Amino acid sequence: MHRSRNHKMVAGVCGGIAESLGWSPTVVRALWLLLSLIPGPLWVVYVLMWIFVPKAPAVRY
Repeated sequence: MHRSRNHKMVAGVCGGIAESLGWSPTVVRALWLLLSLIPGPLWVVYVLMWIFVPKAPAVRY
């Protein structure tokens, strides 16, 4: 698990989840948005992932 460097809008959390699952980042963002409408601390999970999940390693060509 890592935060995406290529598919990021805010912190790359949803892009990293999409890359590790092999899904489209748009699908993961849409699911995240729908789930965030349900009462609960989903935004806390996002912030914690932003802090603790490392960025993807830089690709050197």
